[in-house]
Amino acid sequence: MQQTLLIIVLAPLVASILAGLFGKLIGRVGAHTVTILGVAVSFVLSVKVLLALLGGAPVFDGAVYTWGVSDGVQMQVGFLIDRLSALMMCVVTFVSLMVHVYTIGYMHDDPGYQRFFSYISLFTFAMLMLVMSNNLLQLFFGWEAVGLVSYLLIGFWYTKPTAVFANMKAFLVNRVGDFGFILGIAGILFLTGTLHYGEIFAQADKIASSTLTVLPGHAWSAATVICICLFIGAMGKSAQVPLHVWLPDSMEGPTPISALIHAATMVTAGIFMVARMSPLFELSQTALSFVLIIGATTALFMGFLGIVNNDIKRVVAYSTLSQLGYMTVGLGVSAYAASIFHLMTHAFFKALLFLAAGSVIMAMHHEQDMRKMGGLRKYLPVTYWTCLIGSLALIGFPGFSGFFSKDALLEAVGESHLPGAGYAYFCVLAGVFVTAFYSFRLVFMTFHGKERMDHHTQEHLHESPWVVTLPLILLAIPSIFIGWLTIKPLLFDGFFGNAIHVAPEHDVLRHMGEEFHGSAQFMLHGFSGPAVWLALAGVLAAWFLYLKRPELAAQLRERAGALYTLLANKYYFDEFNEKVIAGGSRALGGALWRIGDVAIIDGAAVNGSANLVGWLARTVRGIQSGYLYHYAFAMIIGLSALLAWLLMRS
Repeated sequence: MQQTLLIIVLAPLVASILAGLFGKLIGRVGAHTVTILGVAVSFVLSVKVLLALLGGAPVFDGAVYTWGVSDGVQMQVGFLIDRLSALMMCVVTFVSLMVHVYTIGYMHDDPGYQRFFSYISLFTFAMLMLVMSNNLLQLFFGWEAVGLVSYLLIGFWYTKPTAVFANMKAFLVNRVGDFGFILGIAGILFLTGTLHYGEIFAQADKIASSTLTVLPGHAWSAATVICICLFIGAMGKSAQVPLHVWLPDSMEGPTPISALIHAATMVTAGIFMVARMSPLFELSQTALSFVLIIGATTALFMGFLGIVNNDIKRVVAYSTLSQLGYMTVGLGVSAYAASIFHLMTHAFFKALLFLAAGSVIMAMHHEQDMRKMGGLRKYLPVTYWTCLIGSLALIGFPGFSGFFSKDALLEAVGESHLPGAGYAYFCVLAGVFVTAFYSFRLVFMTFHGKERMDHHTQEHLHESPWVVTLPLILLAIPSIFIGWLTIKPLLFDGFFGNAIHVAPEHDVLRHMGEEFHGSAQFMLHGFSGPAVWLALAGVLAAWFLYLKRPELAAQLRERAGALYTLLANKYYFDEFNEKVIAGGSRALGGALWRIGDVAIIDGAAVNGSANLVGWLARTVRGIQSGYLYHYAFAMIIGLSALLAWLLMRS
């Protein structure tokens, strides 16, 4: 098993090194061949590992290499391969494989072709290190590595100022979350003396009974403090309010990385981490409620921003923010399995939507404004139908994969009695209408209605090459069927086993499982709830405003006034960060420079000491007359003073 696991994680790394360091030698074909082969090997072996676990193979938990030992703390590279990590490995490698193939067509004319393939293969390696780790140190290594490579990918077109700004923004915002994350890890190490998952979870009772004094005189529950710190890390990686601002701007990078980062990999790292740490989160109801409220706020209010945006990639990006909020809400109500289930289905249909958007952008000669599209259905039939499938899955249309995972999450939130569950249920339910509205606004503005592109673009419209459309088709298949096949084992048959721990009083999925009678019955049951009808209402509203009466949409935008301005400016988060956080930091830095550097160091210490020496020199120079009798007189006076002092002491 260990040898297989090493091949899974090292194959993308070796391919990345070959494409990156020897790209000129092996050429473009060599670069994409070796990286695709590396990720394909990882995918096939990941499926093999998952099937072995399903067949009864024991969970693998072992160290591969010891970096060092400090005060008895083992710092190791190790793997924990249970059904949770094996499922994540399959999802990550499959989506990455599709993105690798798609990149051949999308980046065909880019001068950084080999470098791009090196980066995305390295990103896959980093994500595999994260999900396969059996200790917090390796988890943190993978966590930071995906952040670093995402910085390189978002700013891949480094001559483009907006891309450079976006990658720096992503890097800095994630550092805020990572600071909380490392504090959480430090708290765990302080209380347990270990970084190994199994040893940490074995001491859960000790963590539950411990307190930490964050402020003098105030002892807080250690479990609450640690879990909130860990979740702050997840807020950065998984783009939860208010640390969400980096994700829409990351659309400045090439489309393949938008699919890779925002579908199954980087942004889902936070969701995976919280699920992995479920034995700790179950110790604190306060932490769960915090997770629940943040997720619900993200799910609804980020969805609103998709309604007013006209950039096709950014609309899909805001849908990612909203769906990550849904997954976070599931974590908050202890429906960890439902969150991972939605993570899996979302990976397929969101990667599909991003790649379909990229296909449209290629056909439109890199135009991304939906107001300049329209009527593309007849020119891009494969792209249209696959995008439609992805959109139907996203809105939770009955029978598609997103329906099963999203409806399960909605029911889980409705079953929960945790503080904040009522607010969360309202947000996720209202978010169903919002999601359907902006999703089909994209479909109708892009593929239906009047053609709004210029004549030159219209003359050259054609379907994308097979290396682009094949990944779309392969991603569309699980976007339709995966929910049917996996809802029962993942949610109600204990698929994850001991990988996920849920306290009995929080186990909402157990209550749902008592009423589950198969996928078909679950789908029919969905018609009795409000979610299906809210989704239908959202589709009809988008159809009416953007196909039937498009002039009405413009009138509503004008009448919305301040509300539209608020949404168009993304709730002014960027302005707040720029003027208050960044501006305050610059003002503080300027004050420290003026007071500390200029006044104290340069003024008092450096210039002050020089001025003092100069003053003393000028003063002493005045008594240097050059006459011998002056010096003799000074010696007599000095000797007399010395003799007087000696006589006084005796």
